[in-house]
Amino acid sequence: MVKQAKNTICLWYDGDAEEAARFYAETFPDSSVGVVHRAPGDFPSGKKGDVLMVEFTVMGIPCLGLNGGPGVKHNVAFSFQVATVDQAETDRYWNAIVGNGGQESECGWCQDKWGLSWQITPIALMQAVTNPDPAVAGRAFNAMMEMTKIDIAAIETACRG
Repeated sequence: MVKQAKNTICLWYDGDAEEAARFYAETFPDSSVGVVHRAPGDFPSGKKGDVLMVEFTVMGIPCLGLNGGPGVKHNVAFSFQVATVDQAETDRYWNAIVGNGGQESECGWCQDKWGLSWQITPIALMQAVTNPDPAVAGRAFNAMMEMTKIDIAAIETACRG
């Protein structure tokens, strides 16, 4: 028996928790799909034998996808923040999420096709907006506020003034 994590993020889906979990496992490192649990009986949004829950890991974080039905929607109050090391990694994750039916948002945020929010955040951006020189931090912040996907070269240019 595998020891259960003390804290697991439970994410609500409308029947497609397994599809979401498989997408995350294919897209992000240190991610995988574990056990798929089928309903032992009928439930409000499904029938006996339908996928009820999916255990999965996203970048080392244990998650449980619950097929709870259409009654609850994801919102930006919860997001995964992914720290990226360069533009190629930033582009890869951003394009995977947006290109798979997701949508762009502001300041490095996007939503996947299930409505879950992601912050694709280059480490260079975090270093820039927390720079001890308030002028540098301000220029980086202002540049970020004009972006959807973060452009590291543009952030670095803003830092230089």
